Amino acid sequence: MIHEPFGLRPLRSLLGLLLMAGLAPAAEVGDAVPRTGDEIVVCGQLFHTTTPVVTWMDPGGYDGYRINRRFGPFEESDWDQIKDQLSEPARYNLRMKGLEPPLTAEQIEQVRGGGWSMEQLQEVVDQFVMHYDVCGTSKVCFKVLHDQRGLSVHFMLDIDGTIYQTLDLKERAWHATSSNSRSIGIEIAQIGARSARSRHQLDEWYEKDDRGMRLTIPSRFGDDLGIRTPDFVGYAAKPEIVVGEIQKTELYQYDFTPQQYEALTKLTATLCRVFPKLTCQYPADETGRIIADKLPDAQLRDYHGLLGHYHIQTNKTDPGPAFDWQRVVGGAKRLLYTAGQLDTAGQ
Repeated sequence: MIHEPFGLRPLRSLLGLLLMAGLAPAAEVGDAVPRTGDEIVVCGQLFHTTTPVVTWMDPGGYDGYRINRRFGPFEESDWDQIKDQLSEPARYNLRMKGLEPPLTAEQIEQVRGGGWSMEQLQEVVDQFVMHYDVCGTSKVCFKVLHDQRGLSVHFMLDIDGTIYQTLDLKERAWHATSSNSRSIGIEIAQIGARSARSRHQLDEWYEKDDRGMRLTIPSRFGDDLGIRTPDFVGYAAKPEIVVGEIQKTELYQYDFTPQQYEALTKLTATLCRVFPKLTCQYPADETGRIIADKLPDAQLRDYHGLLGHYHIQTNKTDPGPAFDWQRVVGGAKRLLYTAGQLDTAGQ
């Protein structure tokens, strides 16, 4: 056992007290503000998630504020080259439409330029929407969402568990129709669920080996998949295909990767701590089982917490029957409890 030198522990305690008392050395002009690589951005403020995050400001990030294409020939990427294909340059706007109660004229004047205070945003955000991207990787997702469809989402979650943030959470991303103004959205990299008739499409994405169901991204996507973990090999969290009903339709889906679940759990706990109205729960029936259909309008209006895209729209099925709601929500609650933000009875 290694023992600390005599007197070092009291010195550490004293330094801790000095830091807590605001007596740390004053910042000097030009001092860099350190980041650890796990922060998300909310109203310009940084919050730790304890899992890797790449923001739109970082090398290799995906910038939802850009009006130009992110991929393709550079000389063909500016707005003049693509304006006939998209309705407008921006892929996001002001959190205002459909809010209850609506923003006052004074509030609109304040936030129209992006000047949300943390307190204002905490009064608005109360839903966290789960999507699967039907693209397989976050790189392809951003290409389709931003470059081709003119849409946006706050977060993307790649197969190796890397989280990408594309916009400050104060922005209204375009990902969930009627819930856009009050929600945060995440696109989880996965090819998604299929009906019995089209389940064969999953065969080129998964292959069984002695470790389980291995993710095999088709060769047509090339070698540069944008995965940040070198030589990453992904496996579905469950070894067999999952069959379940969404919107009263039987669907087949392989599970997400353990790395995705771990990162999503930590992000969920972070968001539930930052946003007091975002309850750490999922839509459940009286038996505690996940509701597998769109929520009635009145129930959706009153709901605060995590939910799927299919809870908002009848024409959606993501995040699919394989998504383990209890794993994410239960894990997030344990993290919040450890952080002293949740009692044993729930949030």
